[in-house]
Amino acid sequence: MMFMKSTFKMTYIEEISTQILVLPYVGQEINMVILLPIKTTDLNTIFYLLLQVEKALTYEKFVAWTKPDVLAEDEVEVFLPRFTLEESYDMEGVLRDLGMTDAFDAALADFTGLSYGLDLHLSKVMHKSFVEVTEEGTEAAAATRAGPVMRCLRIVPRFCADRPFLFFIQHGKTGAILFCGRFCSP
Repeated sequence: MMFMKSTFKMTYIEEISTQILVLPYVGQEINMVILLPIKTTDLNTIFYLLLQVEKALTYEKFVAWTKPDVLAEDEVEVFLPRFTLEESYDMEGVLRDLGMTDAFDAALADFTGLSYGLDLHLSKVMHKSFVEVTEEGTEAAAATRAGPVMRCLRIVPRFCADRPFLFFIQHGKTGAILFCGRFCSP
C-alpha cells in the first residue's frame, strides 16, 4: 500500500455508505475520484456493498456527490494500493449495435473522404485502456506548503482503500468522466 498525508477533498455519502476521495493530478486539470464502500470483515458483504454503490450510481448522482460544497477539504491519511489495470476490447459488435454496419462491409463502406483507395473498409476496431497508479502518480498530487505551521492535536481522517472500490478519472474544469473502473483485489 502507498501512503500519503496531505490535504484532499473528501466526503461520506450516507445514502450509499461510501467515502469519496478526490486526488488531484499535476496542475489539477484531472482528478482521480475514488468511491470506497464502508469497511466490513465479510468478503461477501464487501462485494455486495460495491454492487449496491454501482446500482445507485448515475452520472447525476456522481455530479451531486462530488460538488465542491459537498466535499470538505482536510488533511487526510491516504492508503492506496499500487495497481495497473489493462483491458482490450473488440469494438466491432458494439459499433454494429449502434448502427455502424456499412463500415465493416467491403461492398457498402464509403471512406472516400479519407482515401481514394477502393475496397477500403474496417476489418477490426480495437479499444485498449490502461490505468497505472503508483507513488509517482500520487506524489504529484501532493500540495506543497512553505513556512512554519502551528497545529493543535487532532485526529486526522483516514482513507484506506484496502477493499474493493470504484475509481473515476475526471476532467477538473468540465467534470467530464474520462475513464472509470472497479478495483476488486487490494
